Amino acid sequence: MSTTPILDDHAVSTLENADHQRLLNTWRDPGGFRGWFYQVNHRAIGRRYIITAFIFFLLGGILAALMRLQLARPDNHVLGPDLYNQVFTMHGSTMMFLFAVPMLFEALGTYVVPLMVGARNIAFPRLNAFSYYIYLFGGVMLYVAFILHIGPDNGWFSYVPLAGPDYSPGKRADMWAQMITFTELSALAVAVEIVVTVLRLRAPGMTLNRIPIFVWSILITAFMVIFAMPAVMLSSTFLIMDRLVSTHFYNPAEGGDAIFYQHLFWFFGHPEVYIIFIPGTGIVSTIIATFSRRRIFGYLSLVLSLVATAFIGFGLWVHHMFATGLPLMGQSFFTAASMMIAIPSGVQVFCWIATLWGGKPVLKTPLLFSLGFFFVFVLGGLTGMMLAPVPLDIQVHDTYFVVAHFHYVLIGGAVFPLFAAFYYWMPKITGRMLNEVAGKWHFWLFFIGFNITFFPMHILGLRGMPRRIYTYPSSLPWSGLNLLASVGAVFMAAGVLVLIVNFFRSMKYGQVAGSNPWGAGTLEWATTSPPPECNFIDPPTVSSRDPLWDDPPDQPVVTGLRTDIREVLVTRMHDAEPDHRTDFPAPSVWPFLASLAVTALFIGSIFTPWAVSIGAVPVAITLTVWFWTNSELTKRRKQRERWER
Repeated sequence: MSTTPILDDHAVSTLENADHQRLLNTWRDPGGFRGWFYQVNHRAIGRRYIITAFIFFLLGGILAALMRLQLARPDNHVLGPDLYNQVFTMHGSTMMFLFAVPMLFEALGTYVVPLMVGARNIAFPRLNAFSYYIYLFGGVMLYVAFILHIGPDNGWFSYVPLAGPDYSPGKRADMWAQMITFTELSALAVAVEIVVTVLRLRAPGMTLNRIPIFVWSILITAFMVIFAMPAVMLSSTFLIMDRLVSTHFYNPAEGGDAIFYQHLFWFFGHPEVYIIFIPGTGIVSTIIATFSRRRIFGYLSLVLSLVATAFIGFGLWVHHMFATGLPLMGQSFFTAASMMIAIPSGVQVFCWIATLWGGKPVLKTPLLFSLGFFFVFVLGGLTGMMLAPVPLDIQVHDTYFVVAHFHYVLIGGAVFPLFAAFYYWMPKITGRMLNEVAGKWHFWLFFIGFNITFFPMHILGLRGMPRRIYTYPSSLPWSGLNLLASVGAVFMAAGVLVLIVNFFRSMKYGQVAGSNPWGAGTLEWATTSPPPECNFIDPPTVSSRDPLWDDPPDQPVVTGLRTDIREVLVTRMHDAEPDHRTDFPAPSVWPFLASLAVTALFIGSIFTPWAVSIGAVPVAITLTVWFWTNSELTKRRKQRERWER
């Protein structure tokens, strides 16, 4: 190691060095249209995730606006019942599977985590590219099916027997089930990459008790994905097998069980809420520390509360099944778990309040959205406590009270932190600052519109309005509150429009961001905005939790890595001491070709079981070539090591 300090001026001046220029060329991915299919850099893939997930967010918002238009007045006929069911299902499926997890976990995890831990790329970069293509093709397949009028119409949960072969002929439920396979395969791939990146590619000195809170949140989410996603993939696979090859997993007449589907689905579905929520808490912790100008209060308590939330989140899936007639003793345990999970969430809230109280908060747009998250998510948590006891849950089950609670938790736990992250990290991603005035307009329009839209739904639910209906008679006392909710949706749409205009205008006219425009303390701000091809010219080391605040100016950096190949330093899991060096693979088109082969197999299997055996051939060929090129890389590394010895 060298004692060269980590300074912006030093990083800029070293670009003039031929060795550093060779390093940048080595890590640079191919450009142009053809090069797009070869790229494996985590920042390029992260940007694609962000853009694609945001497009799906806009599409899901348009579908929500159509539903609010339909329900604004009684006896409305803007949408017929069949189209409404498709719109309702597409909205929920888009927001849950194509936006929330891909944006908060896959997009931000892929882009930000390697920078925060001081790595030059994410682990398994080709797998990372493959995961994006699989996610993209799954979402495109779902929307092509919707355009062709074979979009799913059984709800984003696709309960059986309604989604089974007897009640849903055609290919609509099959499209939904296969979309699950696409998106969850993508999430599982990213989860593996995140775990390896955080545990083995951290900067020297970044021990476990120095990992940034946001990185902890993504790491914990990755483990939740690994344990939760197989359950929903299994449930959707059993569903499509019942429909296509006449198995009877969910057919009670042949020994199956329809409730078995709900157990599998909600064993994923309730942890899914925390898979979305936990990265949001990591974002809020990071932003509050930065704009309070002090280290986060209760670091260990925050980390342990995230771990506790993850563990308890797997123990209350029956919270969604109280109306299915399960044994009362079992329901009592899940009621207790549903209440107990509020404890770690409360710990986090009090740590954030203490951080703000002891600091000197600067009320910028990222902090505004974090404070909006406080209000919305806490209110959603309170209604969650109301739904935990069985008697009240059964009374309001399948009413708009549940819809209101669901959106307060998910939009409060996902969208508000996401907008905060957007304003916070966009200068790092693009090199431009977003306009603060427009950001505040965005916040107030969205915050006010959200509460106007969803708070009245609590009252609608208590008045007995069932969810999943496409219209209602004028004789019922629901029309005024539904109209108010639809007006609120207009405010929310206006806020998102302000964000879009602000982004494109700032990309052209916005203030140029320096390396660390917020004065933050974490490592992603130790490099330029946007970062160079290798993230860090000289990989950093750390000696504290907030290295840019606490580390001395002569903090050592890592030297000695080769510049003619993509060589990285691997550190030990616990203490992040240097362990060995390894080579990362060069850009390759084979992840893209493999994703095409897998997509053909998945879509073909919807129409004929023979697609599985026939489609396995191109999948095997593309994966073999992909792995063969990796083995060649390993061979070259071993030859170099023998030569060095």
